[in-house]
Amino acid sequence: MVTEAFPDGVSAAVVNGCWQCHGSEVKVLKDGSLDPATWPNTGIGRINPDKSRGSCSACHSRHKFSVAQARHPENCGKCHMGPDHPQEEIYYESKHGIAFHANKDKMNMDRSKWIAGEDYDAAPTCATCHMSATKEQEVSHDVGMRISWNNRPAISVRPETTDAKMGLPGADVGWEERRENMKDVCMSCHGTTFVENFYIQYDAQIELYNNKFGFPGLALYNAAKPLLKRPYKFANKIDYTWFEIWHHEGRRARHGASMMGPDWTQWHGNYEVGKHFYAKYIPELEELIEANIDSKDAKKKAAAENLKKILAQVLSDEFTVVDVQTGKEKKSTGHLWFSGKMSKKDAKRRMEEREKFIDRYGGKTDL
Repeated sequence: MVTEAFPDGVSAAVVNGCWQCHGSEVKVLKDGSLDPATWPNTGIGRINPDKSRGSCSACHSRHKFSVAQARHPENCGKCHMGPDHPQEEIYYESKHGIAFHANKDKMNMDRSKWIAGEDYDAAPTCATCHMSATKEQEVSHDVGMRISWNNRPAISVRPETTDAKMGLPGADVGWEERRENMKDVCMSCHGTTFVENFYIQYDAQIELYNNKFGFPGLALYNAAKPLLKRPYKFANKIDYTWFEIWHHEGRRARHGASMMGPDWTQWHGNYEVGKHFYAKYIPELEELIEANIDSKDAKKKAAAENLKKILAQVLSDEFTVVDVQTGKEKKSTGHLWFSGKMSKKDAKRRMEEREKFIDRYGGKTDL
């Protein structure tokens, strides 16, 4: 796409896709008009001609600039949906989304004062949890201040970590404070036990993904890079395999758990991660090892041996990871069933659990 501001061209995929959510830098041309590659654009991170940042119309759409519209979950679905971050779809599956649709007429969405537990209690929306006022908190437009995990990266980290890397003021706000902010929202409707136990469940899912797939998967990918045919990203099959494991499926598992969407957590998330980790990713890594282990190129041979060593450690539950919650070293576990190294005791226990499951849900199946 060639425009006056981009005489050498700019990707139409970026203009029509990425920038429409993330925001463009709006370019003003010599005659005062706006360059069509950068406008129209309502991306949340838009850089405006006066160098201010942000787009109010990302949420408060034009025409009415309605606060009620900004509070509707569909409003967030322009960007927060799809294979890599399906928050809108997860919300609709959750009990929160179900309650909202059943009680839309009881939500008082157009009130200027809109406090959960006072002005409405039928259901929360995206705005309720991430932005709106509570009895203790004012309205916030910093949606990260109630989020205690950043689930965007290949490995979930605490949000202040990424805020620090990006030079954002949130670097000074720890995840514990952010979690207390969100608990305050939850407590508008839920009891203490419900809220505390939810976070135990959520943290357990993050730990499962990080330690079993996130850390090992990233280490294996980095070790495989010297063996790839083309030395740039997204030019090799395995680039896509690993990217979709963490960026699509792994995110869905983590985001699903964060918003209490069980089907997205399991079948769109954990199941897909496991299927592709074991049935696609590992075989592709093994192919790279086999193709280079006897290479006459000393660097490729050494890289293949290193990759083989790391893969063996992972599949033997001997790969060391750093627990993101505690900062302590531990072993990545859960792979012995695949490598055939499970103890007889554990194998027997798993078989007993399998038989109980089949019994509970209606007798024998093909599985």
